[in-house]
Amino acid sequence: MTERPQLVLKQGKEQSLSRFHPWVFSGAVKGVKGPELTEGDIVEVLDSEDNFLAIGHYIIGSIAVRILSFNQEVIDYDFWKNRIQKAFDLRCAVGLADNANTNAFRLVHGEGDYLPGLIIDFYNGTAVVQMHTVGMYLVKDLIAKALQEVLGDRLKSVFNKSEGTMPYKADVEPVNGYIYGKSSEKIALENGLKFKVDWERGQKTGFFVDQRDNRSLIEHYSSNREVLNMFCYTGGFSFYAMRGGAKVVHSVDSSERAIQITNDNVELNFPGDKRHEAFAVDAFKYLNKIKNKYDLIILDPPAFAKHINVVKNALQGYRRLNAKALEQIRPGGILFTFSCSQVITKEQFRTMVFSAAARAGRKVRILQQLTQPADHPVDIYHPEGEYLKGLVVYVE
Repeated sequence: MTERPQLVLKQGKEQSLSRFHPWVFSGAVKGVKGPELTEGDIVEVLDSEDNFLAIGHYIIGSIAVRILSFNQEVIDYDFWKNRIQKAFDLRCAVGLADNANTNAFRLVHGEGDYLPGLIIDFYNGTAVVQMHTVGMYLVKDLIAKALQEVLGDRLKSVFNKSEGTMPYKADVEPVNGYIYGKSSEKIALENGLKFKVDWERGQKTGFFVDQRDNRSLIEHYSSNREVLNMFCYTGGFSFYAMRGGAKVVHSVDSSERAIQITNDNVELNFPGDKRHEAFAVDAFKYLNKIKNKYDLIILDPPAFAKHINVVKNALQGYRRLNAKALEQIRPGGILFTFSCSQVITKEQFRTMVFSAAARAGRKVRILQQLTQPADHPVDIYHPEGEYLKGLVVYVE
């Protein structure tokens, strides 16, 4: 085995690794031994007495190492292929890989698939990959090769969408583009509904597959309701509500492009249907003028907090948004409300909704608590991976 750099922890700082948590924080590091260490290197992690603990990618930042394995093994092509195979096997086990009604799903979910720093979403033959660490970026060609071997004829192309996801100070210059094949087929299928995916210019990988189960739930609540889909992005909740029998569906987003794609997606599924309208306008401005207009409102905003030091301000933003919706919703209405901020806990989110309800002066009952779907698994030793939180509430 080739000699690797070794990162030695301070005394007592090995406890999280002994519980299989996949991160080593920079404050736990005592020093470095062996070859010169550069960002993206495979590094061994040792305790203060030089006992082996784990292997991972070295990062410059508050997280110093993202763990790839707790075994002393070679990190080569076979390693990547085996991990991707196991991720694909899980998607087969939950009924997503060979589903006639759904050809869009998350294939690799970072720490949840023991591949920290790597996200792969699959859209009807195209795998869209996002690398969040230099170490993953350096093996992107091996990842693409492994995808070809694991997926076989299912895979038509691999698109690298890492230009905006690499660490700020990373000494690499990623460029978005195809690293295998090419695809002009940008219409995917989810539970029998069609949607356009713009992985080249859209947010994240082009669509938010993490809301698939929650979109399906909207369908069951929408019959004969007048629905408002705030922060609609490309309209996923909207066309599910329409299939559920909603009387009216209005989609709102501040982005003109998002509204254009929303209208395209609605037309794909319900051509000429007059129940739907979309508006490019600020969310709070729109919410100020909808008193008693809707009896089902969906709030799925972008992450208000990406770092722990802005949680307080983010919670205030969520509270203000939810209070406004609760003030405006019709009696007997249903609110679907979400947060995708990893640093906000389920308890903080629920307390925020309680506070918003009190501010709005409405009686509110929780009907369901929502989270991410099975293709976004959470490593039980890494609870931070449970980032998506949602509540369905009934408003008297």
